[in-house]
Amino acid sequence: MPQILTLGFLSIILIGTILLSLPIASRTGHMTSYINAFFTATSATCVTGMTVVNTAMHWSVFGKIVILMLVEIGGLGFMTFAVLLSVFMRRKVDLTTQLLTQQSLNLQSFANTRSVVSLVVRLSLSIQLLGTLLIFVDFYPRYGFVKGLGYSIFHSISAFCNAGFDLYNNSLVGFQDDPYLLFVLTCLIISGSLGFLVWKDILFYREDHYLSLHTKLALTTYLGLIVISFVVFMLTEGNFGGQIHLSFFDRLMNSYFFAVTPRTAGFYTVPLTQISLGGTFFTMILMLIGGTPGSTAGGIKTTTVGILLIRVWATLRGKRDATFWGRRFSNDNVSRSLTLVFLVAVVLSIATLILTFTETVPKADGIQYILFDVVSAFGTTGFTLGLIAHLSLIGKLIFAALMFMGRVGIFTVMYSLLTSKRPEDAFRYPEENVMIG
Repeated sequence: MPQILTLGFLSIILIGTILLSLPIASRTGHMTSYINAFFTATSATCVTGMTVVNTAMHWSVFGKIVILMLVEIGGLGFMTFAVLLSVFMRRKVDLTTQLLTQQSLNLQSFANTRSVVSLVVRLSLSIQLLGTLLIFVDFYPRYGFVKGLGYSIFHSISAFCNAGFDLYNNSLVGFQDDPYLLFVLTCLIISGSLGFLVWKDILFYREDHYLSLHTKLALTTYLGLIVISFVVFMLTEGNFGGQIHLSFFDRLMNSYFFAVTPRTAGFYTVPLTQISLGGTFFTMILMLIGGTPGSTAGGIKTTTVGILLIRVWATLRGKRDATFWGRRFSNDNVSRSLTLVFLVAVVLSIATLILTFTETVPKADGIQYILFDVVSAFGTTGFTLGLIAHLSLIGKLIFAALMFMGRVGIFTVMYSLLTSKRPEDAFRYPEENVMIG
């Protein structure tokens, strides 16, 4: 199953690469180099937003539509569209497709695959349509009907899918004093990064009067991170890089925006090079955490962080079990969380080490110049301190791999590379403890 999911995403990226390399995809009418088309297709499919060419200036209307399609497919998962196609063709969804969809959306079972997929598609399209209308209220007076509608559709899809693609030269810097637009975009970002299973529990709560442990942990961790992030950015970015013209309310909105968007969305209202060192470091933490499993977001996920925090707190208090809301996390849950964090640390360290040899770091910058972008790529955030614009061929391939692992899932990629199945140990060795700490 992991191999099929991996190959499925690679196939979408390959198709996107071919389409974006066509002359019709660029504004100049010339072919885009395959490596740049590949990088952009990977960034769009993995809903990252990193670009080696300017999205607004380089791509034609056709190219931007291709990017939007890749973002939509990557955000919702290509298996979602496979099931949707079967429904439209009135064909029965086979067992393999159900199992792949279950893994793609992190479902507990595949008994209700079609209903869940239907909910995912209807909910996603409804939120994106509402987002388009709300953004259009702001964009229509600025750009007129046609351009305003096109920009509204593009940024609504990009925000909901946490892709971070924009049609401006400097993201949303020009809208830092537009609290209405920033609030609408953060609502779209949160909607997409909460996870479809969380939305399912919320929408049916009035009928079931039940929230799963996953939903409770995801909501608690997610909202807690927003509050903590808001406070931290208010402390570290008092005037947001010298933007003294902003009112106090605008600074509050920008702090709130920065509390939401680093968790894989990738929009910014202040150039990242003007953020303080403390703000930069905390942004890296948020990018690494990401959103909720089964969402359009990347990163190690909020539930992973929640489980580990609860496990550490339980251990420090001398408790045997990690418990939350009257439930005990399984040892497998804790073990997979620890394994995930360790694997991510190893992958990011190796990528950073290689890039120190292949890329040039400006004399005024340190290792954060590379590490920040590496974390951003894996967290599918799309933030950059400037490295992306000057990547070598090897650098582009490494970043494409990081974006791919961040979106598809490092476990899925590792299982695809290392084994065709998950064998159970035929025997177990005697247990023995070693000293820790």
